[in-house]
Amino acid sequence: MATDTQAGQAIYNPRTLQLYDLVVLRLSNPLIWRCPTARILDLYDRHAGLAHLDVGVGTGWYLDRCRFPAPAPRVGLMDLNADSLSFAAHRIVRYRPETYRIDVLGTPVGGIAPFDSVGMTYLLHCLPGDIGAKAKAFDTVRPCLADDGVVFGATILSGGVPTTAAARALMWIYNRKGVFSNAADSLPALRSALDQRFRAVEITVVGCVALFVAREPR
Repeated sequence: MATDTQAGQAIYNPRTLQLYDLVVLRLSNPLIWRCPTARILDLYDRHAGLAHLDVGVGTGWYLDRCRFPAPAPRVGLMDLNADSLSFAAHRIVRYRPETYRIDVLGTPVGGIAPFDSVGMTYLLHCLPGDIGAKAKAFDTVRPCLADDGVVFGATILSGGVPTTAAARALMWIYNRKGVFSNAADSLPALRSALDQRFRAVEITVVGCVALFVAREPR
């Protein structure tokens, strides 16, 4: 199991990022995690605001394809991995994204104008510790969220959700390699972490993926 924030992001480099969309979005999501990528894209279509910050940016695929409420949104990218930031920023260069290289388990972020929405897609299951520890990411980015803003995202859980043999096997491999750190991540723990921080929380389970939307920060 990963013991630091570096481990979960270390796998992402220019070579692996070229394969990410195929391996994760086209294959693993529908076939292993049983959550079609379109379901996650729908979160962006419904909740990405005119000013949107994506935390844990992957390849920027969702930002490249989602329907923002206006043609020229303000978009921020936040990640610890410089290669991911560069890859995603290049992909959505038309939006002139702001980039922030930040450890989301560090101190709360300051000095950034608030965003209407914050996306955290496939971030939590890569962070070390249990849900209680990794939920510190919500606290780190809280200063970046407008008071009437929304946090949304998706994370792969190992407990409290239906898992197939294939999903359990791949999670075991990823946890052993340090790519994931979700062996103790459960649906009740995720709900508790979100309820502690937000007054309005919605969680939808699709396969072994929890899609969450949280508003009204406490």
